[in-house]
Amino acid sequence: MKQGAILRRFHGQSHGCRTTSFLSLSSRRSNGTPCNQSGQTREFSPAKPGTVRSSNPWIHTPSGWGRENTILYRSRGTFQAGELFCLLVWSQGTWFLWRYRCCNGKSLLFAPRLPADYAVWLGEIKPPFYFKERYMVSTAFYVDEMVKVLNDHYQGQGKPLLFLLYGLNTDSNNFSKPAEFEGMEHFERDLNTLHPILSECRVLKSRLELAVIQHANNISSEAHVEVMRNTKVGMKEYQLESMFLHHTYMYGGCRHCSYTCICATGGNSAVLHYGHAAAPNDRTLEDGDMALLDMGAEYHFYGSDITCSFPVNGKFTDDQRLIYNAVLDAHNAVIAAMKPGVSWVDMHKLAEKVILDSLKKGSIIIGDIEDMMAQHLGAVFMPHGLGHLLGIDTHDPGGYSKGMQRPKEPGLRALRIVRELEEDMVITVEPGCYFINALLAPAMESSDTSRFFDCNVIQRFEGFGGVRIESNVHVTKNGCNNMTKVPRETWAIEAVMAGAPWPLDNTLIGNNGGVLDRSSDRFKRIAL
Repeated sequence: MKQGAILRRFHGQSHGCRTTSFLSLSSRRSNGTPCNQSGQTREFSPAKPGTVRSSNPWIHTPSGWGRENTILYRSRGTFQAGELFCLLVWSQGTWFLWRYRCCNGKSLLFAPRLPADYAVWLGEIKPPFYFKERYMVSTAFYVDEMVKVLNDHYQGQGKPLLFLLYGLNTDSNNFSKPAEFEGMEHFERDLNTLHPILSECRVLKSRLELAVIQHANNISSEAHVEVMRNTKVGMKEYQLESMFLHHTYMYGGCRHCSYTCICATGGNSAVLHYGHAAAPNDRTLEDGDMALLDMGAEYHFYGSDITCSFPVNGKFTDDQRLIYNAVLDAHNAVIAAMKPGVSWVDMHKLAEKVILDSLKKGSIIIGDIEDMMAQHLGAVFMPHGLGHLLGIDTHDPGGYSKGMQRPKEPGLRALRIVRELEEDMVITVEPGCYFINALLAPAMESSDTSRFFDCNVIQRFEGFGGVRIESNVHVTKNGCNNMTKVPRETWAIEAVMAGAPWPLDNTLIGNNGGVLDRSSDRFKRIAL
């Protein structure tokens, strides 16, 4: 029979389960390829995942696990009676084991038999029936019954075959740790098959996943605007972070961020991953600084990843406007070109080329753009990749499918994805332009690239920092949809920072480009 989406959405939402291994009780090809009883290779379609955190003292979280393990899946194809599927799932407050009989859609769930003290510290201990109803499965058992139940259901010869999730996450460069449970000696184990399949399952998003990611974008966009309009010279960077966290939790129900907030101002904005423990967003904002705020809320375990850059005093200088517009032009050019079948490597090169062209027009660099591209000058100003897949992980896995090699050229080797775009990918578009001494100094001394620089002009940007503009983009059938809704044009940023509403009301835009600001019952003109 044709098997559609096996996993169901719990209560109409993407409730979280962190998959840590996959157990399949089935026959096997001699070459190691999993197959069904008729010898047909199984096909898998994109996953519809979810994940949760846990502070449960009875939960053991093995080191080496990352959110690259946060995978659920659905399968399609022809399956024969007797073929069994099992997943080991980590969910909030407990361990779950899943097993699916694909021929009829029946499912088993295994919940832990918790100690009595659990009820004192963490609340009522739920019986198996509760989990059966909540997760809409056919039957629920305790984990300590799993080995017996699975063996009772297994109809084949020898030991059942257990697929474990073990493999390299090409983004984090960490290996997922295969799951362990008492009684594993009763199963054969496979460490090679599952990881590439489930990584591939993370690449495309379902309608429900897109809705959750859009909510995270909506509330994060609101929060970025709130921070933008309340930023003042003399504040601390961490106060900007605090405003963002408050807004996303208070008004969006987002208890967590997708990653540690980057609230960089002045020279700190040239530090790509500023905001860590050794640089904890603690600088005082100064007049003339650019702010680079990279912050994204997480909702029901799906993330957002948005960066806004703006002058802390609300007014762009000529140099700030030049660099900002160089990045904005690259951002807009990439989004305009995005559609299924487009190479992400080509999009990165497009962003580099647009930025270099803008810098040349601004007399910051000199020479032929194609010569600059050949010498990888773009990587001096934008050393990171153009973007990454987004979902349960901020950097969702799947950017390098099996057999794909990481480029070796400067800039390109930092890419987190080298695939062609596909419909229903969600990917960040985040070009940037930074003045990083550690990169500029060698480039200006190199015989290959020194001819492109006017050292006097470059010196003018010492301490400038950098600009990054990052949006979350859904690839559609014929193009793409920008899920991020924040001011991007310099005039719009200045208007919002001067008190204009967002989104800007076209009726409030004056003929001379000014914006009318509603103050009590009257309007006053804000000069841009």
